[in-house]
Amino acid sequence: MLFWILVAVLTAVVAAVLLYPLLRGAKAAEDNRAGEAAVYRDQLRELDRDLDSGLITAEEADYARAEIGRRLIAVSAGEPGQAAKAARHHRFTEAFVLLVLPVLGLCLYLTTGRPDLPSQPLEARLENPGNDVAVLIAKAERHLAQNPDDGKGWDVLAPIYFRTMRVEDAQAAYRNAIRLLGPSPVRLDGLAETLMAVSDGVVTQEVRQALEQSLTLEPNNPRARFYMALSMEQAGQRDEARQAFEALAKQSPPDAPWLPLVSEHIAANGGAPAKLDADPAAPGNPTQDDVAAAENMNAGDRQQMIRGMVESLDAKLSQDPNNFEGWMRLVRSYAVLNDKDRAAEALKRGLAAFPPPGEQGRQLQALARELGIGTEGMTE
Repeated sequence: MLFWILVAVLTAVVAAVLLYPLLRGAKAAEDNRAGEAAVYRDQLRELDRDLDSGLITAEEADYARAEIGRRLIAVSAGEPGQAAKAARHHRFTEAFVLLVLPVLGLCLYLTTGRPDLPSQPLEARLENPGNDVAVLIAKAERHLAQNPDDGKGWDVLAPIYFRTMRVEDAQAAYRNAIRLLGPSPVRLDGLAETLMAVSDGVVTQEVRQALEQSLTLEPNNPRARFYMALSMEQAGQRDEARQAFEALAKQSPPDAPWLPLVSEHIAANGGAPAKLDADPAAPGNPTQDDVAAAENMNAGDRQQMIRGMVESLDAKLSQDPNNFEGWMRLVRSYAVLNDKDRAAEALKRGLAAFPPPGEQGRQLQALARELGIGTEGMTE
C-alpha cells in the first residue's frame, strides 16, 4: 500500500511541475492585457492635456482619440476567438498531463514491471545474489573487509576484478593472494597481466620479475614464456624475441589456440611463421581476422580473446559432442591456461562422448595423465 501512495504522490508532483508553466503562461497573458489597457488610458488622458495646452488641434485630438480607443477596445475584448482557442488548447494539455500520462505510465508498469515482486534490500540480495556479478563482487568485498586474511577469497576475487576491468583492484587482490597463499604460476601470471593492463601492454621490470618467478615454478608455462618473449620484442631485441617465440611454438601443441598469434610474432621479428597443423576451420580455432585484431590488443584484451576462443569451442562441443579432436584441444587448452578444474570437467564430458574402452577414450585418458589431470570417478 505504501508503494502506491508514493506513486500517487510522485505523480501529483510531476503533474504539478508540468502544469505550472501552463498556468503561469495564462496568468502572464492576462497581466499583459491589463498593462496594455492601462497604457492606452494614460494616452487618452495625456491627449486631453495636450488639447487643453493647445499643443494639438481638436481635429488631431479626435483622430488620435479614435485610434487609441480602437486599440483599447481590442485589448479589453481580449480577442475572444483566439482566447477561446488558447483556453481550449490549455484545457486539452492539462487533461493530457493529469490523465493520460499517469494512466499510460501505470499501464506500462503493470505490463512490463513486476508489481507483485516484494522489495528486497541489499542485505537480502547479498544473501541470494544469483547470477548478478555486481552483487557477487559486493558480497565478496564485504566478506574480505571482515576477513582480510582470507587468501582464498582474494584468489577468487582477483580474476573477477580483472575481467571487469577493475585493474587496480585486481592488482591489490593478486598481491594479497600471493602474500597469504604464496606464489603460484596462476597468481603470478595474473599479477603480470594486471600490471601490463595498467602499463598499456608494456612489459615493465616489475612484470618481468613476476614472469621470471612464474617460470621458476613452472618452466614450460606458455603464458609466462609468451610475455617474456614479448618483452624482448618491445626492447628491440628482435633475434632473441624470435628465438623465444620459436621455442614457444615448438613446445605448443599444434592445435593450441595461441599458436597463430605466436606465429605472427615470429614473422614480425624476421622469422618464418610457424606451421599450423590444425584445421583453421575447426571449431574454436582463430580466424585470420582474429589474429590481425590480436596484434592491436593490450595484454588483458589478448588474454580475454584467447579465453573467448576456448570458451567458444567449449560451447560448440556442448552442442555437438561427437568431435574427438575438439575434446582433445579443449582439455589441453584449459590445462595450458592453468584452469585445471575446467580441464577436468571437459575431460569428463569428453569421456562421456568417447568412453575409455574405445581407442579415442584411451587417448583422452593418456592426455589427462600427461597433463596431470586426475580421472578418478570418471567413466571407465
